Amino acid sequence: MEPNHRCTGDTPADSEERRHEAEGNAVESSATGTQRLSIASSGLDRIREAARRDATLRFTSLLHHITVEFLGESYRMLRHDASVGIDGETWNSYGKNLSERLSDLHVRLHSGAYRALASKRVWIPKSDGGQRPIGIASLEDKIVQKALARILEQIYEVDFLGFSYGYRPEKKAHDALDAVNVMITRRKVSWILDADIKGFFDTVDHAWLMKFLEHRIGDRRVLRLVGKFLRAGVSEAGQWSRTEVGTPQGGVLSPLLANIHLHYVLDLWVQHWRGKHARGEVYIVRYADDFVVGFQYRDDAEKLEHALGQRLRAFGLQLHPEKTRLIEFGRFANENRRRRGQGKAETFTFLGMTHYCTVCRRRKWFLLGRKTSGKKLRAKLKEIAQELRRRRHAPTKTVGAWLRQVMNGHMQYFAVPGNTYAVSSFRAKVVRLWLKSLRRRSQRGRKLTWERYEKLIDAWFPKVRVLHPYPAVRFGVIPKAGAV
Repeated sequence: MEPNHRCTGDTPADSEERRHEAEGNAVESSATGTQRLSIASSGLDRIREAARRDATLRFTSLLHHITVEFLGESYRMLRHDASVGIDGETWNSYGKNLSERLSDLHVRLHSGAYRALASKRVWIPKSDGGQRPIGIASLEDKIVQKALARILEQIYEVDFLGFSYGYRPEKKAHDALDAVNVMITRRKVSWILDADIKGFFDTVDHAWLMKFLEHRIGDRRVLRLVGKFLRAGVSEAGQWSRTEVGTPQGGVLSPLLANIHLHYVLDLWVQHWRGKHARGEVYIVRYADDFVVGFQYRDDAEKLEHALGQRLRAFGLQLHPEKTRLIEFGRFANENRRRRGQGKAETFTFLGMTHYCTVCRRRKWFLLGRKTSGKKLRAKLKEIAQELRRRRHAPTKTVGAWLRQVMNGHMQYFAVPGNTYAVSSFRAKVVRLWLKSLRRRSQRGRKLTWERYEKLIDAWFPKVRVLHPYPAVRFGVIPKAGAV
């Protein structure tokens, strides 16, 4: 896919950017912090507006937006308690002599002397029992990646399609879940392709990603910076290894690069395919490398699944054979399967929620049921049990406060309409785990009665309640609503 227009000289937008650079330099020494923030915001707004005006514009001058003040803002946006990379630098330790360090970083960035460090590889458990590799960048790399991401987002947020939800400003997992709900309950959907790209973050082809970036980015210095991060490699147990493909999960810039890659490989292709080849209605909701496609007709679903496999292979990717399934699903699925002598419609899991076909008990109309994924639930309970063993002799108030935080976090995500039973079940299991832990603390703990324990439950465990609106209500007001 090649852009229709390439700018070899200065475009009006580039001229605006350079005028802005001169203006910014002129006020750098005297501007207040608020003024500097305003200047940076103005520069980002100009990039976004230029991208919106011309969908084929290539930005040939972007790096000058990364000033010392811009780096400072990016530093302050980072998580203060994040894990440290191979440099051993924490957010607080880097903050000592911050002005001098950012000034030095700024000089190295603009002179081309900046070098990205390898990401430190750690492994975290997955709900299926496996392990997921995470790359932790050095603190300075995080600052630069954050600055780059803030600039590139202004361009690509204009380009990204409405059905892409993962790792985007003002879009979150619940918006994607709402879109799936509306797709199934309000559109003509009878078949679902539940798809997953195998090892996506570990198999992204660097050459293709850089080609995709060049459609919009003409600033060679920015492209070289991105290339440095891609080629920085990983360090595990003190051993460095080269990264020929992939972009580290956990990196500040990685989610945006992943969305850019999939925008060209998947999103634009699906949009074109359904407009040209589909016989009926086709809808898609994507969250990072996990996506769901709804179809009116089975033959459309089978054709797209076959064509999608070929499309991904052309870019060094493939559908996960065990996690990708085509299932009959929707308002008529259970009835159709009953007539054929088959069982109930299969379920599918998306973003930690298992979706299933059910009916309203009173009026017997179709409902899309959602409940916490069994794998997610078991993994979380196992994690809590292990942590309770570690905290067994900690003060009761300390453990109670931690459990309240755990429960609140769980409810913030899973307390959606129709899922109160699963959330209540989770709460009850955690209650039993804590009781078991308390009774094992000592002989005295074994005498803990249920009546006394109920007082602890009331003090530390929040009551289960629905914390999210019905999907159609929220979906109707989000940006680009209906773009599935």
